[in-house]
Amino acid sequence: MTSNAPAAPPVSASPADLALALRLADLADAISRERFRATDLTVVTKPDRTPVTDADRAVEQAIRTELTAQRPGDSIFGEEFGTAGESSRQWILDPIDGTANFMRGVPVWATLISLAVDGVPVVGVVSSPALGRRWWGATGLGAYTTDALDDRTGAPRPIHVSGIGRLADASLSYNSFKGWDEEGRLDQLTALARAVWRTRAYGEMWSYMMVAEGQLEIAAEFDLKPYDMAALVPIVQEAGGRFSSADGEDGPWGGSALATNGLLHDDVIALISGRRASN
Repeated sequence: MTSNAPAAPPVSASPADLALALRLADLADAISRERFRATDLTVVTKPDRTPVTDADRAVEQAIRTELTAQRPGDSIFGEEFGTAGESSRQWILDPIDGTANFMRGVPVWATLISLAVDGVPVVGVVSSPALGRRWWGATGLGAYTTDALDDRTGAPRPIHVSGIGRLADASLSYNSFKGWDEEGRLDQLTALARAVWRTRAYGEMWSYMMVAEGQLEIAAEFDLKPYDMAALVPIVQEAGGRFSSADGEDGPWGGSALATNGLLHDDVIALISGRRASN
């Protein structure tokens, strides 16, 4: 039976929660900036064979401590220390997205901070001190960036996705050829690459922020966790774009990411959805 009840309105973000997320990013940046390119950086391999540094753990622990003090009723889900508490309000943390870059001295990495309400990310902050950049967005409050994170002189400016409406004019960041190969979707990547104007693999959070700023139209990758994606969702959406899994499931829970300017989303899904056996 079909219900005629109107859909529930989207949850709006609290300015206070966004302000807290930005303060948490300041706290994270102070730790990660000091450890970036440190000669005594400690790196170990986790059971899932991904690297983790002392900076990853220090950043997440500092954010958790502050959240426990400021939002004691909220739960926390972080990459390094798992889940704490049960609440409809959950802070989702990736202390250093791009740890491999961080430990190799490549400046493309960031702290990702998100607040999800009933599983829907409503606040997102992406802070990249090595690039001197920060992006943030919150449902109903818009999406912004600053180009001068270090000296605080860069006024926040609103960002918006591009208005390109044809794949033939679009730019794509596919992030990792190996990732598409392991997912068995090389045929789909080839089809998409042939359909668009330009392809690059910028990688990490940067690809998605470039979509939000209108510099790219499409960013997509596989084998992701919610903490890799949750902070990206409100930024892309508030900038006018769409964020889903590669198969069209909205939000950060589908194990893969597809961010577009919205105009091209369905066209991209038609090309890349569905796994095929790789040759």
